[in-house]
Amino acid sequence: MNPTIIKSVREKTPLIHHLTNQVVMNFTANGLLAFGGAPVMAKAEEEAKDMASIADGLLINIGTLTAKDLDAMIFAGKKANEKGIPVVLDPVGVAATTFRTTAVKQILKEVKPTAIKGNAGELAQLVDIPWQTKGVESLGEGNVEDIARSVALEYKTTAVVTGKIDIICTGKSCMENHTGHPILAKVTGAGCLLGSILTACLTTDDPIEEQVLTAVHFYGLAASHAAASPSVNGSGTFIAPFIDALSLEPEQLEGK
Repeated sequence: MNPTIIKSVREKTPLIHHLTNQVVMNFTANGLLAFGGAPVMAKAEEEAKDMASIADGLLINIGTLTAKDLDAMIFAGKKANEKGIPVVLDPVGVAATTFRTTAVKQILKEVKPTAIKGNAGELAQLVDIPWQTKGVESLGEGNVEDIARSVALEYKTTAVVTGKIDIICTGKSCMENHTGHPILAKVTGAGCLLGSILTACLTTDDPIEEQVLTAVHFYGLAASHAAASPSVNGSGTFIAPFIDALSLEPEQLEGK
């Protein structure tokens, strides 16, 4: 983890344009604000392109995808590519339905993501690797590093496969992240918020390997710190301390 990346985000307060799912908007916005970014949730196709033109980063999350959402995502993604700002794609539940699978293929055909983040089942679907899934959940077992490397190489991007151990692969090299806490799996939108924080970290001038590892490592530390709070009795009471933890300095979380 590179603490200067987090410091840079907090000094710059990057505007992150979210085309994300309706289930997680409030949680994502508050989490990014705590971390140091500025969220905007402009999903109307009439303004998606304009908002991307003034943003510092773009998150595309297909969690509650509609046909109009897809148009907005492509409009915004093209503008983001044209402007040269980072684009993170979170293909939530891409293997669950034909609509989602087809939509993500269209996005990837027209938009170049800086990073693609998802669980093993989601990213396996993108490179036709057999993997058991149930809805938006990944149930399969196998070589996750192969999935990450295949996605990175095929789409010329950085792949982030989240799980008990996170795998980050740029195509040239792969890294592991071991921070985190099992309670995150019980919080709707935990992965979606990580996508937002990842996008914010990608707005700095640092090497992408450091940006991505910093985002996932810090996020995991914050989760462990919050879960250890005496006030936490389960996933419901975890959320407020977790958002608080996202505002802390890295040294306050290390060793917790």
